[in-house]
Amino acid sequence: MAKKARQRISYVLELPNASPGGHRLGVNGLAIDRDNSILYSGGRDGVVCAWDITRSPLTEGGSHSSVVDSSQFNGTRSECITRFRAQTHAHTHWINDIALAQQHTALVSASSDLLVKVWRPLAADAQEPVTIGQHADYIKCLATPSQSATWVASGGLDRKIYLWDLSGAGKALEIDVRGEEVPQKGSVYALGVTHNILANGGPESIVRLWDPRSGQRITKFVGHTDMIRAILVSESGDMVLSASSDQTVKVWSVTAGRCMHTLTMHDHSVWSLFSDDPSLNIFYSGDRSGLVVKTDVRETKGDLNNGLQHRASMLSVRSKDTTAGSPINNAGDPTRPTIPAKSILRISNTASFPVAIGRGGEDPLPGLVPKGSQSANQDPVSTVEPAHHLPVETIEGQFGLVKHRLLNDRRRVLTLDTAGDVLLWDLIQCRPIQSFGRRNLEDVECEVNTREAVAPWCSIDISSGSLTVVLEPYNCFDAEMYADEVVLDEPVEFREDQRINLGKWVLRYLFANLIDEEIRRDEDFRQKLNEGAVKKTTGRVLPPLAISIPPHPNFSSNQPSSATPRAGLPPMTPGFGIGMATPGSPVPPTLDGLASPFSPMDRRGSQVSRPSQERQDYFSDAIQGSDAAQTPKPIQSPAADASHTDEKTPKQSTDNSKEKDKDSKDKDKDKDKDNGKSPTATFSKKFLMGMSFGTKKLGRSQSTAAAEKPAVVDETKAEESEASSNHEKEFGDDFGSVIRRIRAEYEKQAVENPDQAVETKLTPSLPNDTPVLKLPPATKVIIQEETSGGSAEIYRGTVASVGADADIIEERGPQWLGEVLLLNTLPQKEPVKISFVLHPWKDELPPLPSTDGNNRLNANRMLRVRKILAYVAERIDPAAAPAEDGDGDGEEEEEEGGGLKPEEYLELYCNDQLLPIKMTLATLRTHIWRGGNDIVLYYKANGRKQIPMGPGAATNKDEPGEVTASSAA
Repeated sequence: MAKKARQRISYVLELPNASPGGHRLGVNGLAIDRDNSILYSGGRDGVVCAWDITRSPLTEGGSHSSVVDSSQFNGTRSECITRFRAQTHAHTHWINDIALAQQHTALVSASSDLLVKVWRPLAADAQEPVTIGQHADYIKCLATPSQSATWVASGGLDRKIYLWDLSGAGKALEIDVRGEEVPQKGSVYALGVTHNILANGGPESIVRLWDPRSGQRITKFVGHTDMIRAILVSESGDMVLSASSDQTVKVWSVTAGRCMHTLTMHDHSVWSLFSDDPSLNIFYSGDRSGLVVKTDVRETKGDLNNGLQHRASMLSVRSKDTTAGSPINNAGDPTRPTIPAKSILRISNTASFPVAIGRGGEDPLPGLVPKGSQSANQDPVSTVEPAHHLPVETIEGQFGLVKHRLLNDRRRVLTLDTAGDVLLWDLIQCRPIQSFGRRNLEDVECEVNTREAVAPWCSIDISSGSLTVVLEPYNCFDAEMYADEVVLDEPVEFREDQRINLGKWVLRYLFANLIDEEIRRDEDFRQKLNEGAVKKTTGRVLPPLAISIPPHPNFSSNQPSSATPRAGLPPMTPGFGIGMATPGSPVPPTLDGLASPFSPMDRRGSQVSRPSQERQDYFSDAIQGSDAAQTPKPIQSPAADASHTDEKTPKQSTDNSKEKDKDSKDKDKDKDKDNGKSPTATFSKKFLMGMSFGTKKLGRSQSTAAAEKPAVVDETKAEESEASSNHEKEFGDDFGSVIRRIRAEYEKQAVENPDQAVETKLTPSLPNDTPVLKLPPATKVIIQEETSGGSAEIYRGTVASVGADADIIEERGPQWLGEVLLLNTLPQKEPVKISFVLHPWKDELPPLPSTDGNNRLNANRMLRVRKILAYVAERIDPAAAPAEDGDGDGEEEEEEGGGLKPEEYLELYCNDQLLPIKMTLATLRTHIWRGGNDIVLYYKANGRKQIPMGPGAATNKDEPGEVTASSAA
């Protein structure tokens, strides 16, 4: 089975009062349905809009040669001629081109999200656009041969032209158009097509012709000197027009195989061409400066220069019922508007009319006068002016985002839109939280930013004019925040120093409805499995699925099963009636270790732990000696870590582990004796486990960890690797593979233990691990797959629809997403640690005990200053540990300050700055230390408690062996 490409999750934040009716960013494509008077537009915001057009009396009948007199409107109208009809958010990236097909019933769009989609807005049951094709890179252009055709052609930066079946049958033809000399220049930026000829152009500056039926090359046209931007092909296939960044439009004869005319009426790169004339005698061209030029070469008999001179000398407009060669001028019909002389352009450098005027106003061709009906003494036109200075109507769009700033906490984003308004967004709540009006973005950033350092866990994309948050599997679980910093509508009980993983938190509620649907399906599957086991078991009845007592007569069968934890509800089983652990790096469970709410062993995989008072300190494995940092420490689950504490723990399953524990304890006792220190303090036993000196000679916990952990992980790594390989071969690597794997375990259990009810193995995170979020139901959720040219969309839904789309997500979603949502298991990753050194401030306090003076430590980047102070207090102040038994001096000790917490009588400094007790090592390193080497910290007393000096240390003048800490500077 082929391995899936890397997939990522995105979600789009919308304004609460956002309403359809216009683009947020620039418009890249237009298409018009004359039969139904509908204008379609595709923009950089990924949206396709449909507009109803009220026909103007001057354009009634649709004559392409009619000219609207702008003087009648003066740029304004009291009544709009367009009205918003409908729109669809078809793509997640820029729409680069659109085209109408199948009698104007199908609107085809091509995007930088690599997809070709079809939208049928006139259908009775109008649905969302459907994908009919996909490129490996940005798609730049579309073309369809006629309204009766059943296919559409697309070209892109992958140097391929595809013909796609409009009914969704897939690819009809593929043409490789790589450049001959430089393959990279074969990108397709322009397409023109009929039933017999397909023409393309791009950076190679060559127009290539192909047979759309066979894909064979017909010929090529060479002559442009810059990129080709647009192509038109006549209906008969005998003429091709090409527009280029070399500021020219060339007319090519397919029959003659050469360029017939080079038109130079533009002074800037020509970017677009349009014509609804089958023979291309009338066409429009637009350039980079915004100038739109109409070219009329009818009745020229092939001589474009003379034809333009003859037509231009009449200075009149042809109506739909005017016969060829019989123009109407002002004298014949004064009601018809005329084209001003200043609006006439020279069609080419060789045209004799109008007289060319240089940029400085001088005549570059002195003595040349127009022929025909124009007088020889006609003054040359000094400047060219547009025939229409103002549009008849402008269709206004909405305001889109053009700039953003991700704040230091990486949970909030400031955005600036096209109207100049600044808005503050919450990435977790998926909504804006504050508006600052029209202000400078940088000024607002200084006001609202905080001094924090949080690991990158998402990226922000505003290329479509909306705020899109992108989650990549390699880093979306790197960032955490402390639970005591969360502001919630409803109170939730958290453990001390509990951390919340930001990526897991937001994913949990983006897909909340999907989790509920999978729980329901899981219950149905187990119910059928248990019913089948009952039928096979003669004379034996299995216990109920969720309880172990007979049902009460008044018990309602409609109540949810307690075997399955419901999202957002308190746990209903003894196994889930405890607080959730939040380890720094959870380990995915093996096949036999899938979490179950009924098994303590399974709770390890689902990150469920004992209550906070029964487990060790949260940062017990956070601080390591420098030597330990040289060898990566194996990641332990909470259940494994808890075995090192003083509290009662489950017995080891093998004699091996018992012997290891005994050996470790003996070694610890010996080391304690050598150091002259007994393990009396409970906190010391917990905290020092993970925080020790580089010599490994201080503290009992380091030797215990060193003795036990490597022996456990060496075996598990091999098992996990083998299990992962077997899982991929047998179940696949998509979202559904997690479910198939679990169900295989169910079936195995039902066969091996037919007398026991199959219990759930789904363990989604609970509110005390990921507090409940009420996300906007319309928040878009997108799954994308990485390709060689970018990311292709493979699923799109909303927070409200993900449950109904469970089958699609199971098929297309990534395996890691299933493990996070259903098993509460994060991808394994080594935690990032920061090294630091602790010294007493001006030797006023005892130094940390060390045999060789090495005070270098390292710890998890999320370690708080408060924990470092607690560590210091344990090392220098014996009174910091709670007394083993009463000695009658408790009241006196409390009066002298012995009952104070370490952060109440100790302070920590870095670069002469007092550090807040909630500051993390990551923030300290980024904003205070600002260096790459080890952080140097100084601990100091504030005078609220007396701290004894160690033997041989400098003493106070009054009491030897004891000092009074001075007040903080």
